[in-house]
Amino acid sequence: MPGENPRQAGQAVSGGQNDSTRTGPAVAGGRLSLRAGARIGTFLATSVLSGPLLVFAAHAEPDVAQKAGLGVSAVEVMQMAMFAGVMGAALVSAIFLIRERARTSAQNAELRARIADVNAALQRSEALLNLRDQRVVVWTSENKKPELLGTLPVESGAPEDRAAFLAFGRWLMPRSAAALEHAITALREKAKAFDLVIESQAGVPLEVYGRKSAAHVLVRFVSLSDTLRSQARLKIENQRLGADYDTMLGLLDALRMPTWLRAADGRLKWVNRAYAEAVEAQNAETAVREAKEFLGGQARDTITEQHKSRPVFEQTLSTVIEGDRRVFAVTDFAGTDGSAGLAYDTSATETIRGEYERTVRSHADTLDQLNTAVAIFDTDEKLRFFNQAFQKLWNLDSGFLHSAPDNALLLDRLRSEGKIAEQPEWRRWKEGLLSAYRAVESQEHWWHLPDGKTIRVVANPQPKGGVTWVFENLTEKMDLESRYQTAVRVQGETLDNLAEGVAVFGPDGRLRLSNPAFVALWGLSQDVVKPNVHVQAIRDLCDQRAADSPWGGFVAAITGFDDERRDRHGQTELTNGTVLRYAVIHLPNGQVMMTFVDVTDSVNVERALKDKNEALEKSDQLKNDFVQHVSYELRSPLTNIIGFTELLSLPATGPLTPKQREYVEHVGSSSSVLLTIVNDILDLATVDAGIMQLDISEVSVERTIAAASELVAERLEEHSIKLKVDAAAAPKSFHGDETRIRQILYNLLSNAANYAPEASTVTLACRQLAEGVEFSVHDDGPGMPPDVLDSVFRRFEPRANGGRRRGAGLGLSIVKSFVELHGGSVRIQTGRDSGTTVICTFPDAPSGIRAAAE
Repeated sequence: MPGENPRQAGQAVSGGQNDSTRTGPAVAGGRLSLRAGARIGTFLATSVLSGPLLVFAAHAEPDVAQKAGLGVSAVEVMQMAMFAGVMGAALVSAIFLIRERARTSAQNAELRARIADVNAALQRSEALLNLRDQRVVVWTSENKKPELLGTLPVESGAPEDRAAFLAFGRWLMPRSAAALEHAITALREKAKAFDLVIESQAGVPLEVYGRKSAAHVLVRFVSLSDTLRSQARLKIENQRLGADYDTMLGLLDALRMPTWLRAADGRLKWVNRAYAEAVEAQNAETAVREAKEFLGGQARDTITEQHKSRPVFEQTLSTVIEGDRRVFAVTDFAGTDGSAGLAYDTSATETIRGEYERTVRSHADTLDQLNTAVAIFDTDEKLRFFNQAFQKLWNLDSGFLHSAPDNALLLDRLRSEGKIAEQPEWRRWKEGLLSAYRAVESQEHWWHLPDGKTIRVVANPQPKGGVTWVFENLTEKMDLESRYQTAVRVQGETLDNLAEGVAVFGPDGRLRLSNPAFVALWGLSQDVVKPNVHVQAIRDLCDQRAADSPWGGFVAAITGFDDERRDRHGQTELTNGTVLRYAVIHLPNGQVMMTFVDVTDSVNVERALKDKNEALEKSDQLKNDFVQHVSYELRSPLTNIIGFTELLSLPATGPLTPKQREYVEHVGSSSSVLLTIVNDILDLATVDAGIMQLDISEVSVERTIAAASELVAERLEEHSIKLKVDAAAAPKSFHGDETRIRQILYNLLSNAANYAPEASTVTLACRQLAEGVEFSVHDDGPGMPPDVLDSVFRRFEPRANGGRRRGAGLGLSIVKSFVELHGGSVRIQTGRDSGTTVICTFPDAPSGIRAAAE
């Protein structure tokens, strides 16, 4: 507590002086040089702490005063403390403000001096930039619009307007404008400086410099003095010549003709890609470096020798390219400092020229084989070509024709020999005929010769002058036309008397011809069905007479534009009950012929036959359904009967009399036979339903034959029949359903045992064929007559034919179904008193399972 330590409390009162003493040296020591924020913070801290001190002093002063015997009150102490604090703060603030004002005045003086220097530098820069011989374009980093400083002389052709000046293409030459645009773009985007010499459209050269700083992009246009202008023009001209030189070299390099440049000593300086490819060099530089020559030494010597007399060499030379000798048209020019050459491949041209000559000869040979007389006269009206038909037609002397007579002389000779008809005014007729040499279009004339021939004469002017005369003998054609007209009349009479309706329409859909039967079958009026009537008018009438009219399809077939014109056949029924069978036939000349036949009686008979056939099919299906149902119903009782029969045969059941045992054996054997028939019926039903699936695996031929033989061994022994197996040429195995194949062989052997004579031999053979595996079973029975052979594979048709047992007639049906399921085939070789052989062929590997035919 403060009262417990009066000495310390008294020191606290007098401590204000010590504090002031410590504060004074701090101010005098230069602490006013600190930042203004720190001093203000100290002042505020002092002000804040004065409150608690005053409160503390208020509580402490009475006790101190009492102990010290002084007469000072608490209010006076507080007033003195506040006065001391305020005076200290005021003193600190005054010192701080004085120091800040002095520093601010020094800074202002320094800034005024720097502003004066900057203004002076700016005035100097503006004076330099505003000269009349340069202009500066400035872009800032903010991508604002560029600023323009300075001007260029009027004679430079540069516009003063800002927008017009920045449109460089308007006042600069196109090449200079393009180069400048590319340079400015590279400068602004990639900071790539440039120095260019450009040319205005007034022909004045200018220098352009482009630079980029941290904040600006500068492009300066400078007008040149006369001396520099001349140098700039030379530089521009050099740039132009260099560009033209590069362009020419680029063009020559792109040509598919070998091109080369040589130095004065004859060495290669430059070649193009075609030259390098021709000499089989990797590239043009390799060809120059290795001095690979395109032409041979003799050809180069010829060029050098001719250059001594004249600078230009033009000649056709040959050289070897890629192993083939080709012909080139070589042009070589020799200058003072070297030479240049170019070679054009004329091999194709020579080939075409030779082909043209061969074609001309071929055409001449072709014309010579024609039956039409042809004669070709040149521009001087001289005969240059004639074929054998021409000589044969006019029967003229070969020597006269080969003497190239003119056309007028040829006509006079034909007149004098009486081979053409005499004309009333011969001279005028001949001049009109020979006017074909001055005509543009072809001319056609008809000559009626004294010997009765009719000649069509065609004069065809040639593009390069001359006339080709074609003399076509139309005597036979006119005779054929006469015969044709006669045939048409006969055909018309024939059509009119046909019972079959006929109508022919043209490509425009109009009727060309029809016969009365067509009108009668459709019940039309003769006044309506007449030539040139449109098919739409006939359709409107016929649609009313047919229940389901086909005339919409007829109209589409007649007026359609299908690329593939297909003939159609069909049948329609009229409202009066008449049934017409029609055919739409496309004729070669674009016409369409339609024929209609009344098949009402045939259709009625056909319908009756169809109804009867449907009834028979339903009856057969009913029979099959009944047999399948009965077979399923019989299978379970038969199984029970067989089981109880075997149970009765066992000794454990009890003793049986011989007669009972015989009856039991008969019941068992009959039940087994009946179960076999039921199983066969079920198998056929499964095949018919399409759900029979084969278990394809590798079938052992020897094992399968042995199993089938064992099943039929008792029946063979019963009748002393021997079984002979011939499997010497058989394969070891093939792919199939072993169970079904064993069933096939069992049925074949059972069928053979039924028909084979007593003590005879049944032969089972197997051999490998190219198309698969073949099984055959032969017996020496009576054979099958032809009428029985046709129905041998039908179901439920048992045939005694000398057999011991009359079965259900399913054995061979099952064989055929199972063989065809394997993709094989069955055939029978038989004859009266020659036995029967059933041959089954199986593929080595069935490609799929298919349903067997009934």
